[in-house]
Amino acid sequence: MLQIAEIRENKDAFAIALQKRNIDALPLLESAIAVDENRRNLQGQLDEILAKSNKLSKEIGDLFKSGKGAEANELKSQTSGLKESSKEIGEQLNAAVEELQNILYTIPNIPQDSVPAGNSDEDNEVISQHGEIPTLHDGAKPHWELVKDYDIIDFELGNKITGAGFPVYKKKGARLQRALINYFLDKNTAAGYEEMQVPHLVNEASGYGTGQLPDKEGQMYHVGVDDLYLIPTGEVPITNIYRDSILDNKDFPIKMTGYTPCFRREAGSYGSDVRGLNRLHQFDKVEILRIEHPENSDAALDNMVSHVQEILEELELPYRILRLCGGDLGFTSTLTYDFEVYSTAQEKWLEVSSVSNFKAFQANRLKLRYRSGEKGTELAHTLNGSSLALPRILASILENFQVESGIKIPKVLIPYCGFDTID
Repeated sequence: MLQIAEIRENKDAFAIALQKRNIDALPLLESAIAVDENRRNLQGQLDEILAKSNKLSKEIGDLFKSGKGAEANELKSQTSGLKESSKEIGEQLNAAVEELQNILYTIPNIPQDSVPAGNSDEDNEVISQHGEIPTLHDGAKPHWELVKDYDIIDFELGNKITGAGFPVYKKKGARLQRALINYFLDKNTAAGYEEMQVPHLVNEASGYGTGQLPDKEGQMYHVGVDDLYLIPTGEVPITNIYRDSILDNKDFPIKMTGYTPCFRREAGSYGSDVRGLNRLHQFDKVEILRIEHPENSDAALDNMVSHVQEILEELELPYRILRLCGGDLGFTSTLTYDFEVYSTAQEKWLEVSSVSNFKAFQANRLKLRYRSGEKGTELAHTLNGSSLALPRILASILENFQVESGIKIPKVLIPYCGFDTID
């Protein structure tokens, strides 16, 4: 969430920057400023009334002590009117605070200067491409056919148990899934990320804290009776560990990782983009998250990108890195790099990771601050990355490593899964 003080100081610059997201934010920014002016005016009135009331109370006490009860009672009649005015203005002030908060919740983060302009994922900027795209044998298949041949993932059984988008992993498919999770966590903890196991349901405050609410409310599964949400990503519960926290400089950097299932209602509709593992309602993901001093967050983002690169290279998968354009940038992000692996059987690139810097946007919602000496406290910076999302990684391994006799396993995973082929 943007800070209202920064909006007042940078209204025009913010409006221009948000044009990269293809939105006209000027009316929203001006509305926020107008509501804040009203809030500040009401706060001033309330402070003045309270000061006057306190002064009268002291005078009344002094009069009673001096035996001037009649004069004291005359002044007491004035305090009743002040209390009524205080209550009325206080209610108006609370309404203005809530109105301002609701407006600020609808304004996305400011894209960094390096974010390219664009309308959709077709306008994302390819930064680099790595690895060789394999040449497959005649008759090579997409993963949704391979998993049937080797009986390792059952989409129909998942549909029977729950519905479309909830696959059942079986036999070597389940073991390969577990191997990937353990490998990702080991890589992350070796790089200094502390492993966390967190709840898979969160309350509304947590959803607002990281920006999923109200922006993605319709995409989240809601448990109405308990007013809880199934997590769309491990970013939500892990980041909220530090909600309402004040850190010291010595606490930086905070590096966390965790495995969670993820639940999303927006699984798409029809076509190859949503076939098989390409898009699911429930899927597994390992996250890396950092809380940084503002001076170090840019370098931390570069470090996270390099870390994900290393994992993909060890998996021997061809991949590319993209800088997201303004039209494809997430609501809370100021800069995001996407990683895509190439699926040779599908002849397409599949997104497997997003690595983002949110700067102070999430921290302002979370009330996550650090002590900064003479300045008191300031907002920390938060960052998040997939390391990695499993479905498309698994799909790419199955498709790119298939041979006529079966499916080879990347060397780095063999110690984790205990077999070198699926046949």
